[in-house]
Amino acid sequence: MSNRVKVLSIVLAALAAVALGACGSSAKKKQRFAYVERPVEQIYQDAARAMERKRYDDAVELFGEVERQHPYSPWARRATLMKAFAHYRQNDYDESIEALDQFISLHPGNKDAPYAYYLKAMCNYEQIRDVGRDQDFTNNAVQALNDVIRRFPQTEYARDARLKLDLTLDHLAGKELDIGRYYQRQGKHIAAINRYRTVINNYQTTGHTEEALYRLTEANLQIGLVEEARQAAAVLGHNYPGSVWYEDAYRLIRRNGLLEPGSKPTRSAREVRELEKREKKNADKGVKEAPRPVVEPPSDDPFGDSLDNPLSTPGQQPQ
Repeated sequence: MSNRVKVLSIVLAALAAVALGACGSSAKKKQRFAYVERPVEQIYQDAARAMERKRYDDAVELFGEVERQHPYSPWARRATLMKAFAHYRQNDYDESIEALDQFISLHPGNKDAPYAYYLKAMCNYEQIRDVGRDQDFTNNAVQALNDVIRRFPQTEYARDARLKLDLTLDHLAGKELDIGRYYQRQGKHIAAINRYRTVINNYQTTGHTEEALYRLTEANLQIGLVEEARQAAAVLGHNYPGSVWYEDAYRLIRRNGLLEPGSKPTRSAREVRELEKREKKNADKGVKEAPRPVVEPPSDDPFGDSLDNPLSTPGQQPQ
């Protein structure tokens, strides 16, 4: 019995030693730098050099040290923003958003607040997935981009946010259309019609409206709703007379003997395509020439703030 107890004690001691060693190695791995109190300027400069060398893990740790060692310094405010940017460069979007939310809640009137909102929107925007998958990131991107546009409408960030919002809404419309087509293939025409109406009512400015109107025409005909089908085709013809989808809808209505006397496209498809081609070329030119904001933080001066600067004179060092 005593031998058994002795063996059990040895085994438990060995397990305890292994557990302590694992904890020690984990702690060493988590803490990249030993805590050494240093002047804030030196830590911040080391972090900035790490960013320049693309050593983003080191930069995150060093900017975090600025916050920990000098939490009430203007440098800490800037370090929070730079830490968020370092996370963003590593595609650590959740960590970046967390740091940005902290910056926004503590410094809503800071001169770099527009950038913080914009970077948060980019963190959501760059996580948008294909239309066949869940669209939580897309919905978050829409909300964040609208925040930028609503709060800072005259900034370069708002101009870029409007362009990206159009693409994001187009993505959501594509998702609705994809689900509608699936329901239609399964014979669930009412569910499909509801999805197509969502595209038409909520995403009118996207490139999916034409197909949604055609699918609405098609689905209504399949369940015998002739008048609704004719109305959808008429709306399609009025708004997109040269569209391929209108041509298909026109043939579909004619094949079913539903054309009204004298009904015909108001303009030839060729004429409309040429007009749309010119308009698209001009629009693309305007988009290309529109100024783009840089994703990099707009300033590296922690003392240049406007509304929440604790210093009386810009550039003055902390007391």
